[in-house]
Amino acid sequence: MNPTLPDHALQLNSLVTRAGMLEISLDHVPVPDPGPDEVLVRIEAAPINPSDQGLLFAAADPRAVQLVGTASRPLAQAPLPPSALAGLAGRIDQPMPVGNEGAGTVVRCGTSAAAQALLGRTVAVLGGAMYAQYRCLPVQQCLVLPQGTTSAEGASAFVNPLTALGMVETLRREGHTALVHTAAASNLGQMLLRICRHDGVPLVNIVRKPEQRELLLAQGAVHVCVSSAPTFTTDLIDALAATGATLAFDATGGGPLAGQILNAMEAALARRVTGYSRYGSTTHKQVYIYGGLDSRPTELTRQFGMAWSLGGWLLFPFLQKLDPADVQTLKLRVAAEIKSTFASHYAGTLSLRQVLEPAFIARYAQRATATKYLIEPQRDL
Repeated sequence: MNPTLPDHALQLNSLVTRAGMLEISLDHVPVPDPGPDEVLVRIEAAPINPSDQGLLFAAADPRAVQLVGTASRPLAQAPLPPSALAGLAGRIDQPMPVGNEGAGTVVRCGTSAAAQALLGRTVAVLGGAMYAQYRCLPVQQCLVLPQGTTSAEGASAFVNPLTALGMVETLRREGHTALVHTAAASNLGQMLLRICRHDGVPLVNIVRKPEQRELLLAQGAVHVCVSSAPTFTTDLIDALAATGATLAFDATGGGPLAGQILNAMEAALARRVTGYSRYGSTTHKQVYIYGGLDSRPTELTRQFGMAWSLGGWLLFPFLQKLDPADVQTLKLRVAAEIKSTFASHYAGTLSLRQVLEPAFIARYAQRATATKYLIEPQRDL
């Protein structure tokens, strides 16, 4: 029997106004009834990923956000750089719900057998608008979590786990044998380390700080290079020579790091080459940028021959290229290992209202290791 539920509930929206302001609001929206093959999920946990912050803040500086609303209708505002408005034209004056993923309890379901089977189950969900108290979704966008798994444990079951698995799958499909990962002490980086150890894939981890190196070494990492160390270039070349890595995933995006990796790959390959070629090694070297932790332009100092590529990589376009059965296999692995390989760690939890408050924005908008936060939408009831 479906329980009695409220007619309206809270949902967080991000709006870019024609006047050049960002507005983040907490609005009361109708709680929908699910269709035949849909379920209504009471969202109990949703992580703040870097991709979520991109939609949440648009091009505004999080440090400039001010709380201007009332207790009954919280509203936060920040000015947008005039130069950014052209790139935001498609979302001007359109409130956009935020939150790629989350988890919760199915509290109402449609008439199909598949929907009925989920009633009362704890599920991880993907599909946007997760910074809300209730979310109606097709059954296909739900991942049933193992018995005993909490919503907090399953909230990050999609973006980071499938990204890490997608990196290893890309390695296999493109014929590489080892890979490099930057910002490797992140939640995602630690997941990738565990996957590579289990699957026997050599991995070169790049971090910014010595204490992050110690963190990964304690988890069984073999090759960890500290980008701030004076020996970084030599350390990276040695690690690449030992592993044979010719594929890298770079979360920073800006600055010189992608070029440094390509140059180090070329130098490592040169150790095995006899003779000289003005075009460098014939082995293809690939760096994919999949994040933007560094907002500077990408800098390349070309000392890596001609057999190389630099491109972008995003999770959802990658998944669309896979056979649906292969995607399902990846999801089932995540569910089975949600408390081990794909466990996430958070710096703290927030209510929906706290997401709008400058004091909390200063914490979760850092985009630094160990600063990931989890939203608990039901705390606002």
